[in-house]
Amino acid sequence: METDRDLIIIGGGAAGLTAAQYGARGNLSVLVIEQMAAGGQALLIDDLENYPGFPEPVKGFDISQKMEQQAVKFGAEITYASVASVKKEGNVFVVKTDRDELKALSVIIATGSQHRNLNVPGEKEFTGRGVSYCATCDGPFFKDKKILVVGGGDAACDEATYLSNLTDKIIMIHRRDRFRAQKALAERVLNNPHIEVRFNHELKEIMGSQKVEKVRLLNNRENNEYEEDTDAVFIFIGSIPQTAMIQDVKLDEAGYIVTDRKMETNIRGLFAAGDVRSTPFRQVVVAAGEGAVAAHSVSQYIDELRGEAYK
Repeated sequence: METDRDLIIIGGGAAGLTAAQYGARGNLSVLVIEQMAAGGQALLIDDLENYPGFPEPVKGFDISQKMEQQAVKFGAEITYASVASVKKEGNVFVVKTDRDELKALSVIIATGSQHRNLNVPGEKEFTGRGVSYCATCDGPFFKDKKILVVGGGDAACDEATYLSNLTDKIIMIHRRDRFRAQKALAERVLNNPHIEVRFNHELKEIMGSQKVEKVRLLNNRENNEYEEDTDAVFIFIGSIPQTAMIQDVKLDEAGYIVTDRKMETNIRGLFAAGDVRSTPFRQVVVAAGEGAVAAHSVSQYIDELRGEAYK
């Protein structure tokens, strides 16, 4: 079985870089293929204050760099390219990129997911400066502050409930006349005295100087626009798992990759970890843990292929 590497990891976020470290330490030849910059979603976190071992907040950029350096130190290689497809031919995976074609005995998909954006004026400019897509990551920075929550699904209701433990000044808007979240979650929000729900509302613009200061809202039932002061905007309108490069892999109803507890997909030798995987909790620490499990499982899988499995 001639291959370029034992293991190819697609995606260089927390899951991919942790998998690279564990794989390389396990004496596998490891290549990480990243499209943009190593670090993934963690790069967008200004102050990461809930990662174990860091009593003081650490910059997402800084911890991402350390993860990259650690993986490389143990022998993993990182290259930058866009992956077009992943196919299994016999016991070998063929990974086609915009630069070349590579072969490996195993592949870990760690491509993550992208937050759905509203694409309203000010959203991009104030990301990390009052605009957030993660309540547990950034909510504590706005304790006792006024927060606008945008969304109407399960995630939006869950995150709004979490934020209501930090402040009693939450306005939650949804563009329709009722939530699409599960009934229990929706009722929890509607009965929460710290959350003011405004249905038939849309966010049209986010404004401020150095940080978020106010927003422009549209009451779409009355066709009336107005401004509202706020210290933060949390947007929860779904996310898009990055799975286009792989066919025939089992996905859940939201499009995330389904795995077993070893992080293995329905395709033998193909693993997934991090935000691209079907999981109830998406955090940097969770992604790192899943990356470690995936790499360990890859080692066992390759030992079996080579007839070296411990018995």
